[in-house]
Amino acid sequence: MDIHEHPLYKEDVKRVAELSLPWEKIQDASILISGATGLIGSFLIDVLMWRNTYKKANCKVFALGRSEEKAKRRFAYYKNSSLFHFLSHDINEPLHLQNNERIEYVLHLASNTHPVAYATDPIGTITTNIIGLKNMLDFGVHHHTKRFAFASSNEIYGENRGDQELFDEHYCGYIDCNTLRAGYPESKRCGEALCQAYMKQKGLDVVIPRLTRSYGPTMLESDTKAISQFIKKAIASEDIVLKSAGNQYYSYTYVADAVSGLLTVLLLGKSGEAYNIADQHSDITLKDLAATLAKIAGTKVIFEIPDATEKAGYSKATKARLDGKKMRRLGWMPFYNIKTGIQVTMQVLMELK
Repeated sequence: MDIHEHPLYKEDVKRVAELSLPWEKIQDASILISGATGLIGSFLIDVLMWRNTYKKANCKVFALGRSEEKAKRRFAYYKNSSLFHFLSHDINEPLHLQNNERIEYVLHLASNTHPVAYATDPIGTITTNIIGLKNMLDFGVHHHTKRFAFASSNEIYGENRGDQELFDEHYCGYIDCNTLRAGYPESKRCGEALCQAYMKQKGLDVVIPRLTRSYGPTMLESDTKAISQFIKKAIASEDIVLKSAGNQYYSYTYVADAVSGLLTVLLLGKSGEAYNIADQHSDITLKDLAATLAKIAGTKVIFEIPDATEKAGYSKATKARLDGKKMRRLGWMPFYNIKTGIQVTMQVLMELK
């Protein structure tokens, strides 16, 4: 079974595609999405193509990614659609469309987003978040984009200083910039500043959705985030491997909720503003997350010392919970909490094995 055929996945896509949002803004529009084959990007494209099929949105989707082979597998459903176009491109290089047509919306989602990538490709992590972003911003300016969305991260907040339980959008915690691991959060911080510079100097309309640790059935096999590793072990009916005491307390978001939040910010957010896509019902410690998945899988949690590469890529933040009040003021509400999101993820992936 293909993921597009799974009833629970189809229900998630339909639910997001039928949200009460000003969809008329993207009616007959062209949208470019970088990181198209990733966890978030692939689900977002399924939502937009669902609206093309069932709501006659006539929204032209340009999916940007490095691997044409991966895109052909993931988006085989749309190969005969005149509204779907895959562009094989490395965003560290400038992007130009041959026909120079206008692109109304750009959603920049491409980034290294897991620990092993941070540790083994630190240069690529930084350049994608800065040079890649600059190339996409230049593309947006050149193509007279109505709105540009830069997917930022909960990691920009750094370590909790102990003065705030939940991070609102103005919080700024500690990051030791003189470390290998700092490459990801510091380049995301720089990326947000670069967006503000383009707003000022180029007149580009930019919004900044800040995503938490995301998961779901569209997760990539190569993803080395702890939650992804836990899920893969649980699907294989293996013991869940915890490589720390597990006291880290983080916010998580199921992919359907991440995409509904992304679309809410794109269509309703205020220009220049950042928004935490987060809900307290999906905050959990790493050890409780491991225990939840072990219970579903009927296995147990075991401890293992991480190797040097893994340890180098781990976040140093021990408590990073995001305040989602600003998103709720836009009308966004998640469909899932951490337990129901995990259950759906497991069911879909188990049945796709």
